[in-house]
Amino acid sequence: MAATLPDAPREPRFATGHESEGRPAALIAWGLYILSLPSANLLVIVGLIVAYAGRGGSDGLSRAHIDAQIGLFWSVFWWTILLWFGFWACVVGVFTVPAMGVALVPLAIILLLALLFMTVWFTIKSLIGLFNLLGDKAP
Repeated sequence: MAATLPDAPREPRFATGHESEGRPAALIAWGLYILSLPSANLLVIVGLIVAYAGRGGSDGLSRAHIDAQIGLFWSVFWWTILLWFGFWACVVGVFTVPAMGVALVPLAIILLLALLFMTVWFTIKSLIGLFNLLGDKAP
């Protein structure tokens, strides 16, 4: 009869770090998200890279903030693409069918206002996230 060896404890496939290890990455990413408005949204990409880089070494509250940052970026990104597509479809529609301009021009203005609202919402959401992280609260 073959003797069976007890199962040795296995290391996790991806080692997670201590909760405080991801906190600087989360703070930097929130700060870059907030500074995206004066930087014409260029710092958002840097903030996303920082969030993805800090994701592996974070755990607990900092991991929740980093996941929230990544989710916030991608949701705003896809809504921005959709709104810009709608705006440019209205512009093309006005020039190809001028009679539709009565309906398409107000729609294009509404879409631009929605883009402005989303930019303000992104900044406020980032400020709230930063304040929550500083106060050790969930995002």
